Amino acid sequence: MNIKKLTIGCLLLASVGTFAQEQDQPNPVLTGAPFLRVSPDARAGALGDMGAATSADAFSQYWNPAKYAFSRSHSGVALSYTPYMSSITDDVFLLNASFYTFLGQDERSTLSASLYYFNIGEIDLTEIVGTDIVSNGTAKPNEFAFDLSYGLRLTDNYSMAVTGRFIRSDLFNNVPDQTVQPANTFSAGVSGFYQTPRHQWNNFEGRLRAGFNISDIGPKLDYSNSEDNAAYLPTNLRIGAGYDFFLDEYNTVAITLETSKLLVPTPQYIVNDSTGLVTGKYIPNKGVVEGMFSSFGDAPGGFSEELKEFTWSASAEYSYNDVLFVRAGYFHESPMKGDRQHLTLGAGLKYNAFGLDFSYLLPMSDTNNALENTLRFALTWEFGGETSNNYDY
Repeated sequence: MNIKKLTIGCLLLASVGTFAQEQDQPNPVLTGAPFLRVSPDARAGALGDMGAATSADAFSQYWNPAKYAFSRSHSGVALSYTPYMSSITDDVFLLNASFYTFLGQDERSTLSASLYYFNIGEIDLTEIVGTDIVSNGTAKPNEFAFDLSYGLRLTDNYSMAVTGRFIRSDLFNNVPDQTVQPANTFSAGVSGFYQTPRHQWNNFEGRLRAGFNISDIGPKLDYSNSEDNAAYLPTNLRIGAGYDFFLDEYNTVAITLETSKLLVPTPQYIVNDSTGLVTGKYIPNKGVVEGMFSSFGDAPGGFSEELKEFTWSASAEYSYNDVLFVRAGYFHESPMKGDRQHLTLGAGLKYNAFGLDFSYLLPMSDTNNALENTLRFALTWEFGGETSNNYDY
């Protein structure tokens, strides 16, 4: 057996953040470029891995670029670092850099971009020749994505954005095998965000937020010049809502709920006609649009399994004078679909135009999580002055 292929194959499985389970027929939805499903920033990482309906920040590009139209600063840049599988290695990590700015003086349209890089470290390539293990060099697999978005505030309370993204997945870097290759593709996304002005609610002011994001709609990733072996992109629907409680001039509490679902065909069971036993699985080969719509009703277990394909998260964020932030959240995924269940904690500090955020993940299931007990960091810099959102909202 070729050990180098086995090594990279195991790495692919680990990169989705959980390890496989056996009996009771767990049936997770599988995609290529699973790094695009990993929360890239510390604020969202502290809020239960959510961001479609939270308030706008410099990292909104990943979660919902339509939020930028409600930003309180004219422009901003952000950088985050996330150690990955830190309990077993120190050279696997994610980097994310984001930028946004308003276009024109009316402050209704925005331009934003981000670079998302996943470094998978170095892997010694070996293979068995007779009874000897022979070195075949070193592989340096990596993946990255670059995207660009345009957002527009269609009304005073609602904005939308469209996104284009280039994705490159080089998981077989330096592997001397002509049957595999780096996979490149493009994807598109559409998002929306709704936010009301402050309004009186009992003895304090409040504000409602809601948002959605459909991301990574595009052709499959082809690692081997074969349609049969191509992998679906992690096309994802994310939707949520939240409410801000302005307790007084200095203290604010924000509560948010979100859910998400992969818009990708569910693996189907191969059943032996004579015994009725499941002997294997296969992933249906469908077009992008067909696969998205069919994903709402193709789970082999019927409606009950279909519901398990939705993840959900809840979060709370306390802010003092927009300077000190304390955050907590919970993320839940069905044991049948990956079993990522964790509490998240974090905090943030803001001084003038600069911000520092960090988060920590506590696993709540028996399945290993690649981000468990990991401390994530993020830096932000906002510039260009305040926008009208500081006064209207």
